[in-house]
Amino acid sequence: MKPFEPLDSIAVPILQANLDTDQILPARYLQKPRSDDFGQYLFRDLRLRKDGSEVPGFVLNRPPYRQGKIMVGRSNFGCGSSREHAVWALYDYGFRAVIAPSFGDIFFSNALKNGLLPIVLPVEVVDKLLDQIAAEQGAQVKVDLAAQTVTAPDGTTHRFAIDPFAKHCLVNGIDELDYTLSQMQHIVAFERRHEAENR
Repeated sequence: MKPFEPLDSIAVPILQANLDTDQILPARYLQKPRSDDFGQYLFRDLRLRKDGSEVPGFVLNRPPYRQGKIMVGRSNFGCGSSREHAVWALYDYGFRAVIAPSFGDIFFSNALKNGLLPIVLPVEVVDKLLDQIAAEQGAQVKVDLAAQTVTAPDGTTHRFAIDPFAKHCLVNGIDELDYTLSQMQHIVAFERRHEAENR
């Protein structure tokens, strides 16, 4: 995982509420190895026709949004099945943050463990953000994880909450295993003390 750096990016609007993980990544790609570029499968059935040509109206096929790193969605983003692959698809495509009023619980957890920052903001804030993005295609949004802020295109700043451990891992580009390994000297010292006390 790469360390999470401050983002200043075009925001990609996804206007559908209850967007499920099967729409983000269709089930037929679940058998692919993690070494695959899952970004090519992102929104496969919404973004591309069966012959592989682009669906003209889909947001990621419109020029202002192709390079976006921040997605703004509606309530219950990532609901449905527990597939971690949906997060991989968003991450591999280039997204680093998703802003929504709420997320599917498992998707939220999977995102934090795989370098994708899920940001919960009040529904009225997200609605206003989506209005601003719609009014100016290619509008920029800023995400500062260290400060825990989102800055809208109009300059207004909104704070978001995040679990301190998840924040530490994202900022440092480590997962739970990396964190455990970084504590190895303390683990070894504890085991030695424990062994000495129980002789």
